[in-house]
Amino acid sequence: MAPTNGTEQKAGLKILIVGAGIGGLTAAIALRKQGHHVQIFEQSRFATETGAALHLAPNANGILRRLGLFPEDFGANPTQRTTEYTAGGHQLHTHSVEEANTRWQHPWQLAHRIELHDALKRAVSTPTSDGKASIEFKTSSRVERVDPYNATITFADGTQIQGDLIVGADGVHSISRSALPNCEHIKPFPSGKSAFRFLLPRQKALDDPETAALVQHTGELSMWFGVDRRIVMYPTSNNSILNFVNIHPDEESASETAGSDTWDQSVNLDKMLKIFSSFSPSMVKLLSKAEPESVRVWKLLDMDILPKFNESRLALIGDAAHPFLPHQGQGAAVAIEDAAALAVVLSLDTTTDEIEDRLELYNEIRYTRATKIQSFSRLVGKDLKPGDEKPNIWDFQNYNFGHDEWDNSTQKLREWTWKRNKNAYWRMPIAFGPMPGPRQTHFGVAQNSQKSTFSTASIKFKTSRTLLEALFPPMRSGWRFSVHDTVAYATFSQTTLNKLDWLGGSGYNHIGLYIHGVEYTREDGSAVKGAYLPVLFESLTDPIISGREELGMPKIYSTIDIYRRNTSYRVRTGWEGALWGDFLLQGLEEVDSSSLTEEKPAEEALLTYKYLPTTGPENKGKAVEEYTVLYDAITDETKAKVHKTYKAQKASFAIDPLDWEQLPTLHHVISRLAELPIYDIVEAKIVEGEGVPDLAGARPIV
Repeated sequence: MAPTNGTEQKAGLKILIVGAGIGGLTAAIALRKQGHHVQIFEQSRFATETGAALHLAPNANGILRRLGLFPEDFGANPTQRTTEYTAGGHQLHTHSVEEANTRWQHPWQLAHRIELHDALKRAVSTPTSDGKASIEFKTSSRVERVDPYNATITFADGTQIQGDLIVGADGVHSISRSALPNCEHIKPFPSGKSAFRFLLPRQKALDDPETAALVQHTGELSMWFGVDRRIVMYPTSNNSILNFVNIHPDEESASETAGSDTWDQSVNLDKMLKIFSSFSPSMVKLLSKAEPESVRVWKLLDMDILPKFNESRLALIGDAAHPFLPHQGQGAAVAIEDAAALAVVLSLDTTTDEIEDRLELYNEIRYTRATKIQSFSRLVGKDLKPGDEKPNIWDFQNYNFGHDEWDNSTQKLREWTWKRNKNAYWRMPIAFGPMPGPRQTHFGVAQNSQKSTFSTASIKFKTSRTLLEALFPPMRSGWRFSVHDTVAYATFSQTTLNKLDWLGGSGYNHIGLYIHGVEYTREDGSAVKGAYLPVLFESLTDPIISGREELGMPKIYSTIDIYRRNTSYRVRTGWEGALWGDFLLQGLEEVDSSSLTEEKPAEEALLTYKYLPTTGPENKGKAVEEYTVLYDAITDETKAKVHKTYKAQKASFAIDPLDWEQLPTLHHVISRLAELPIYDIVEAKIVEGEGVPDLAGARPIV
């Protein structure tokens, strides 16, 4: 099946996962949670699954819990302390993890690998409570080849399957990895060390007085260090089973691992006891309690860092991308982190056209962290010569544990989305991303205001030219009236807006003073004519912030209460209960709009002045942004459609400046407006219609 074309992807992607280890199964669960259709292909039959124990550190545990998997439900016990010894049994130090746990969001637990794996398989094969089906899971499906460009898998029997993308989770010997360019030569290689691994009932150690002291504490991670070998022991399965990882030079167990770089090889128990014979007698005796057939040897593999973890429609996770040495117990945790990051960046809204870009984002998110923890593991595992200072594992664990990849990737996806939307508008607070507003959504998509409604009541009056000139931007040249009469005209215009998409269908009120017949002369001598807006009061903070920062409009807050009756319309304005304005239109009669011959403010170009102050006391009085703004309604794509016009037989307004106590933030404005004399009311009317221009055409002019 060919990948889906198009720009919308709501039904989910078809995702093929190669490999059903811890990383692959976690990825499947997380991707299903996102709404995608997932298929898993595993080459083994899962008939004789083997394994020991592993760390579920806080960075992995939080992801599992988010996916509905709680390790304590399948026997994982908390890590309570770490203790380090010399090979001879001298205690170097002990550290209470219970104290450190208060710094981490999620617990550090020790789990049986098989129990975790079984829990993941159960989750994969079980439908979710919200109706998502079980995940298709095919075993004995050996992959021969992966095509990252067509998202096609070819199996050993020659059959093929195609999806929208492929996740390579097929481990250290990954077939998927070879599909990445310039990676054919990058193969895992022996690190020089091997590890014996086995499980032992803890009770066996407790029953022997010579070994009981070594395991007396529950949840204790113990480490014994020789020069070139070490023993790591910790309990799992509700503290009932001890897990051992005994690391040593691989030539000392080479006969047992000859021709094999896996750890599923039976070896002679006597060989292990000989290799660790220099350790304390009590530890050697504890090792001797292992069942011979349970002791396996594992050649520890390392690998050069890949150039990247993705190509086209293929992404690698876990050991397929970055095999880990076991010295920090972070191999499974980082694979789980990979799975989380991949699921987050492949959100349900991912289109097929975006897959490659989103996998690039996955690589960007995971590459540095995964390879850095790899390098930590190599450093912690280095042999110590006499006099060498042992690395402090806590220096690394703070970096490892104090991370939530789901939340981290979610933020990286947000930032990626923001960068791709060049039209998105930013204003404070920017921590939350681009702001929606009257001109655009969060994602920079233009708002549709064609169906929004308006009702504008205006009172045009004749007044003093001199006092109106005093409201021009102070100490800024270029402003004047087009004619030199001693009288001039202005309008108080109040508009009620409604059915605004960007406000969820609601609206708000504004009222402003528009001064007619003004022109601004540019630096080149050319003049721009229009109505000048010195102040605009609005009843809602959102459009105030948007209009001030985005458009440069001189907006400030006021309450604006409307009283509409059959033949009258009253506007009262105030602040915190103090009323400063009363505007009244009476004797309203519906008329033909063409009968109104006077100049209409809405048809004039609009002039205003933008001023944003610079931050800092040393910059007081300085502007970070300052210029004249022009808005010409002719350039606006949204055209207002007038449905009804009402003419008032009588109109009046009164402005009360009150005092500084009553209007602490507005008195300097209202007192100036109150100075304006009313020589004559020229026109008063109400215009109703739909289509609200968003003023996006406002531009600075110089």
